[in-house]
Amino acid sequence: MNYSVSDFPTLPAVHRTQLSNGVVVLVTENPTADIVAARLFLRAGSCLELPHHAGLAHLLSSVLTKGTDRYSSLDIAEQVESVGASLGTDATTDYFSMSIKTVSADFEAILKLAAELLRSPTFPQHELELEQRLTVQAIRSQQEQPFSVAYDQLRHMMYGDHPYALPGLGTEETMMSLTRADLVAFHQAHFRPDNLVISICGRIGHQQAVDLVKAVFGDWQVSQVAPMLPTLPAVTHRPVRQAIAQDTQQSIIMLGYLSPGIGTGSTDPTYQDYVALKLLSTHLGNGLSSRLFVELREKRGLAYDVSAFYTTRLGPAQFVAYIGTAPDNTAIALEGLQTEVDRLRTTPFTEDELQAAKNKLLGQYALGKQTNAQIAQIYGWYEILNVGIDFDVSFQAKVAETSADTAQAIACKVLASPSVSLVGPASAVKPLV
Repeated sequence: MNYSVSDFPTLPAVHRTQLSNGVVVLVTENPTADIVAARLFLRAGSCLELPHHAGLAHLLSSVLTKGTDRYSSLDIAEQVESVGASLGTDATTDYFSMSIKTVSADFEAILKLAAELLRSPTFPQHELELEQRLTVQAIRSQQEQPFSVAYDQLRHMMYGDHPYALPGLGTEETMMSLTRADLVAFHQAHFRPDNLVISICGRIGHQQAVDLVKAVFGDWQVSQVAPMLPTLPAVTHRPVRQAIAQDTQQSIIMLGYLSPGIGTGSTDPTYQDYVALKLLSTHLGNGLSSRLFVELREKRGLAYDVSAFYTTRLGPAQFVAYIGTAPDNTAIALEGLQTEVDRLRTTPFTEDELQAAKNKLLGQYALGKQTNAQIAQIYGWYEILNVGIDFDVSFQAKVAETSADTAQAIACKVLASPSVSLVGPASAVKPLV
């Protein structure tokens, strides 16, 4: 069956309100189940870190829930668990987020707790030191994983001095050098109401939700001192090839292409590029029917693992194709991976290939917005990425109308000269640099 955008439901209607202190409130009413989910986003991602503070946003997200002026970490855990709710935090390159989910009767209490965590964390020293040790363990674990090592190398190669090059967890050195004062300074600079987006979905009325957010966050005043934002260097991609010798059972090969970020929605000149690259990555590396899987694993037996992805970022993004292969096959796997990406430039999609990529992309897109938590996430994500809440409709329409010629033109523009990251036994990867 061939799908079009009309075959997929759009998200339920969302109401957008901006409070006088800058807080943006997005409310989607969904009375199907007695559940309310919310995502609280702040423009405070790791892209705001300085190199010697790499890992700061991650550490802050880990310690934020460990104490406030009134509550200990145990008090906080008991408040959440006593009503069967969930509360978690995360830090990405472009934003910080807090997720909460509870039955509707308990939503007010959990939202008030979330507000206290965002506004008055104390970052207890003993909790900070514990999270630092745990993070160092995670860093060491990543260093034993060839894929993580290869991707870390690729980021540095592609982004240079830009904060996107920094590992999300930082390094052992930067993580252990962070202090409570660093967390307090980052929090004071970037956790402010005019940086906050609250997306709510579930059994709650629009006006009821807005009134509740006003009661909880309305007295949060905007600081008159603007945050000192780092000056982000331009990313100038000069494709290079680098290898790290590691005594592993497989070689990891990654091709990285500097790509446009998401832009600012349907009126942005790069919007068509973004949509076409999503289609190209879906066709190339998404699932067991993808070109890379069929050609390199099923037909040629070269791959333990093979895929492609295209990151969604505010700033310059990455289009990445990768393969894990036996060390003896490293050279031929690199050639095969490059050949399959190059085919996107030299040979346009057939009508069947194009429609299959659209079906897969639109189908997975629809499946990603079924629950209250998913809906709250996606609307808040649109807002924090500055693409607007109508992105849900415009993206699907743009996918449906993208032609094979357009996709090929974007491939020619973006997928020409990759950086190559190799990790594996020295005898396999060093001769390829």
